[in-house]
Amino acid sequence: MQLKKATVLVLSIAVIFSVVPVSQAASSKKDQGQPTVYLKSNIHGTERYKGSTRTLRASYANYIGEYPNHAFIPVNTPVVITKVKKNGIYMTSAADGTKITFEFNRKNMAGLSSVEFVSYITAPRKTSLKSLSPIDQKGIKDGKAYVGMSKNAVRMALGYPALHRTPSLKENLWTYWKNRFVTGAVEFDAAGRVKSVR
Repeated sequence: MQLKKATVLVLSIAVIFSVVPVSQAASSKKDQGQPTVYLKSNIHGTERYKGSTRTLRASYANYIGEYPNHAFIPVNTPVVITKVKKNGIYMTSAADGTKITFEFNRKNMAGLSSVEFVSYITAPRKTSLKSLSPIDQKGIKDGKAYVGMSKNAVRMALGYPALHRTPSLKENLWTYWKNRFVTGAVEFDAAGRVKSVR
């Protein structure tokens, strides 16, 4: 009788592992115990699918333009940071399982390390959007910069600008990449509101 029960148990375990893909099981195990944090800005990038898994290849340069497969993960999305390397930050969305690969270049971020940059794009709690103006909220929701938006809202909508072209958020001209080869800019007035987007 004991032998029969043991055989049933072994067969049950074998069936479970044949149904769950090994990569999925490994990913889930790896993510366990990691704290959930929240995105402080939209993360723009190129969307792809590997089987049924959605992936987003993002960058410190942001790639905010409208190009094929452009997508963004919204501000306040809960994520689990699975790995931080010298040239990349790897996250998984706790909302839908999207795998995010965020390329990083320390030289173009004024010597900031990828470990330090994590605090620029994530926080332990959600960011409140309630006090923001209607145009700020629209831009964040659309992932775009609109005339009249505040600097804080543009940072949330487009991401933190690369420091080698925008050394400080106090600057009134922020440079972003529309794609890997083309740059764009957001210009602010003296009050810190967007006056032009190009």
